[in-house]
Amino acid sequence: MKFIVRLQAEITVKSKSVRRRHGKLLTANLRNQLKAIDSQNKVKWMWDRVEVQLAETPSAKDAKAAIECLQSTPGVAHFERVIEHPLTDFETLLNLVLAYKGDELTGQSFAVRVRRKGHHDFSSQDLAKYIGAGVLARVEDCRVQLKKPQQEVQLVVSDKQVFLVERRFQGLGGFPLPSQETVLSLMSGGFDSTVSSYQMIRRGARTHFCFFNLGGDAHEAGVREISYYIWKRFSSTHPVKFISVDFAPVVDRILEDVDNGLMGVVLKRTMLRAAGLATRYVNAQALVTGEAMGQVSSQTLTNLAVIDKASERIVLRPLIAMDKQDIVNIARAIGTEPLAAVMPEYCGVISNKPTVKADLAAVEAAEQVLTDELLEELVYNAQVIDIRNLHDARMQVVDLDIKDEQSSDKVILDIRSLEEQEEAPLPEQPWPIQSLPFFKLESQFPTLARNSHYLLYCDQGVMSRMQALHLREMGFSNVGVYEAKDNSKEG
Repeated sequence: MKFIVRLQAEITVKSKSVRRRHGKLLTANLRNQLKAIDSQNKVKWMWDRVEVQLAETPSAKDAKAAIECLQSTPGVAHFERVIEHPLTDFETLLNLVLAYKGDELTGQSFAVRVRRKGHHDFSSQDLAKYIGAGVLARVEDCRVQLKKPQQEVQLVVSDKQVFLVERRFQGLGGFPLPSQETVLSLMSGGFDSTVSSYQMIRRGARTHFCFFNLGGDAHEAGVREISYYIWKRFSSTHPVKFISVDFAPVVDRILEDVDNGLMGVVLKRTMLRAAGLATRYVNAQALVTGEAMGQVSSQTLTNLAVIDKASERIVLRPLIAMDKQDIVNIARAIGTEPLAAVMPEYCGVISNKPTVKADLAAVEAAEQVLTDELLEELVYNAQVIDIRNLHDARMQVVDLDIKDEQSSDKVILDIRSLEEQEEAPLPEQPWPIQSLPFFKLESQFPTLARNSHYLLYCDQGVMSRMQALHLREMGFSNVGVYEAKDNSKEG
């Protein structure tokens, strides 16, 4: 199985040296990921494209994993699954098209598209006309339609090789990692911070994660899981750090000493000050936030300008002009919507009537209680974790592992959506399996039998851990997480 990968258009118009650098970065990133699937997979840079040759007769699982890899790697505009054949004569190429496309073209309108590179004694139009006429003569009830046909026959002639396109896939676009400089993204785990982090990764910036814990183990666990998901899916070729800063002392001082209307601005300024200190751990050149102009009443240009003055680093806001629904749509497309939608919130300093035009002098006076020494201490004591070890690092004081001394009356709760459960049913396990989708947990878990111990299950262990912690904080002690014994997926 072979794929032709096309670089994002912006890369192709850059200078030769920059284009070469981007091409080699993308090739290396794809090679590292695809060889992890099968060591026989090959990736080769060809200047105007990257060719990917999978191992001979790959399994359906490996082929799917390879396609997902190509779809999730920054720098790929699109890619095509192709049939490769030597350039011989037109009749041989017509037979190739009929063998692989004949059934699809029956009863359909079609057009033949030919792209050609190299020196040949025929034109692209010559080949397209020959193939089109041959299809008309040999395929029943088909017709040529150049504008908006039901089917397209795409041939790519490159020197002495011909590629028949079987299927085209859309890529992420953007630039390959790490073609841009390093950034530190402030993560809350909601829609905005996750999408803004994704946007920076897509643009080719190695993106580290910084979380300010305002209180709540479930919140930190959720942010860790969603940060890991984003990194694993879109930037796993380059390890990053997850930085967790205990911000409870900051919240206490703000609640005690800061005017209600200024609380939000002071908190965000303090986060930027602390994040600036945390850049020492990752050598980041910029900070990233998920703010969008006018999304909430406090996100005015005046307030954002006051907030920015607290940072010596440039503050990037990828979502600044985006509508909320567009942000949610991106989260849905990249797979973070289910996690972001149920992320617990623990921000106790969001005032009821925030000022929309904060005065810089008043803000600076109010935050005198938040000294540089306090922030230095908090950042010095921050947890700085290699994201590859995130699941092994101490995450919370709540132990969610299965204990022998707990009730023997155990029940596995499959909290995946009903569609996911139908597509990949959980095989037989040591204990009974009960279906309860994650979005019904909070309302229906209290109705379950209290004398049973419930083990939450999902494919990757992301949603199950976060929901178990949330239920623990609600007061339920009879809940844990479960990893299926015969599950071949990552968890």
